[in-house]
Amino acid sequence: MSAINQMYNEAIKLKEAGQLAEGAAKLKEILVMEPNHVFSHSALAVILQKLGKEHYVEAVAHAKKVVELDPKDPFSYTQLSVICQRCGMIAEAEDALARSRMIHASH
Repeated sequence: MSAINQMYNEAIKLKEAGQLAEGAAKLKEILVMEPNHVFSHSALAVILQKLGKEHYVEAVAHAKKVVELDPKDPFSYTQLSVICQRCGMIAEAEDALARSRMIHASH
């Protein structure tokens, strides 16, 4: 198992144990080593959103990075929609959901 995969698994275990800040820190370490690690951006978006309002801008930025890195994956847009919705960005959430449906329909 690569070091990045091992670190990612550790971050997810921290998240599952309710240690959100520690899980976020571990994911950020991964992104220093591998800036385009899609799974880390995805997990970090979720964790940051759960950490509260002071992290919403960063949460949305990571969700948008997932879409940028994997623009043909409808789930990426669905996740962006959910993150935006939970962060109170309703128009952005609706746009992302529409994009997800459009991609899903084209497959």
